[in-house]
Amino acid sequence: MLGLVSCLELVAIFVALEIMSIALYGLAGMQRARLESQESALKYFVTGAFSSAFFLYGVALVYGVTGSTSLGRIARSLAALSPDSATLAVLGTGLLVVGFGFKVASVPFHMWAPDVYEGAPTTVTALMSAGVKAAAFGALLRVFGQGLPSLAAHWKPLLAVLAIVSMIVGNLGALAQGNIKRMLAWSSVAHAGYLLTALVAAPGAATEAVLFYLVAYAAVNLGGFGAFAALARDGHEPLSLSDMAGLADRRPALAAALTVFLISLTGVPISAGFVGKFYLFKAAVSAGSVGVALAVVGGIMSAVSAYYYLRVVVAMYMREPLSEDNWGRVAPPSALALAFSVAVVLALGVYPGPVLELARRAARSLLL
Repeated sequence: MLGLVSCLELVAIFVALEIMSIALYGLAGMQRARLESQESALKYFVTGAFSSAFFLYGVALVYGVTGSTSLGRIARSLAALSPDSATLAVLGTGLLVVGFGFKVASVPFHMWAPDVYEGAPTTVTALMSAGVKAAAFGALLRVFGQGLPSLAAHWKPLLAVLAIVSMIVGNLGALAQGNIKRMLAWSSVAHAGYLLTALVAAPGAATEAVLFYLVAYAAVNLGGFGAFAALARDGHEPLSLSDMAGLADRRPALAAALTVFLISLTGVPISAGFVGKFYLFKAAVSAGSVGVALAVVGGIMSAVSAYYYLRVVVAMYMREPLSEDNWGRVAPPSALALAFSVAVVLALGVYPGPVLELARRAARSLLL
């Protein structure tokens, strides 16, 4: 993951992407006794290999036009590109968008996410939802911001369309889910759409907003999935609304932590999610009428998401438990990690300044 966001050359980015992906295929199928875990690993492998082919073919086309795989040289070559060669470069850029689209789980390249999130061990799902998305978006920002800025007139409209359909399909898909891990998988599709909205803006503003949101999103997802993993006992986890019923009476601290994570995903004020979405939509609005339309769709879809996030909160606080509390005891290290995640989510919602400054510095270095 660190290599993926650090590389300045397309072949190196591809190698880092594959090393990361191969490790994740194994992690997804780590619970070999569970059929669901094996299924998730196989589906992730098949779709991952499919996306790698698109990405590599896009690299080949860009290399064919520019004669280089270095992002700096690609940018200089494309800036002086003749109209006759533009079509091939645009096609290569489109294939790179497809490759990254699979990795960040944007529509229509999202089909693997619900099954893989559900079948993989919950701790691995947490890593995929936070780390993989952050690494993939970091690489996307570097490739399109440093290597392909002269083709922005072609790839920005494409990313805008992907953002809109991802926000709509992701949120509507989450509404129909009874399994919480599948709900969060569809939610991750929607959040990929939120992140893509900022990319229609100027490179500096877009990068700053995306990097801040990735920090907030990682803290929320690691905490949310970590809470479910902490309650696991004998291979069983509380992953349905009926499992969540009455949790506030039995585990008040854990229910409070989950509530913080869920309201942050919704985008309620004083949470990291609210500040993150504010900066994403602010960056989008600065891009003009297209950005305004993206921000409006994002705001409407955020309101829709409140239904499926808050119904988990309702189950925890307003429903009677259907059975005895058979979930595992939260170990002290897990409790400490959850408390830290809660603190980060609330701190970013109340005082985001330091992390925003770090995001600005990172954005400047990313675009050099």
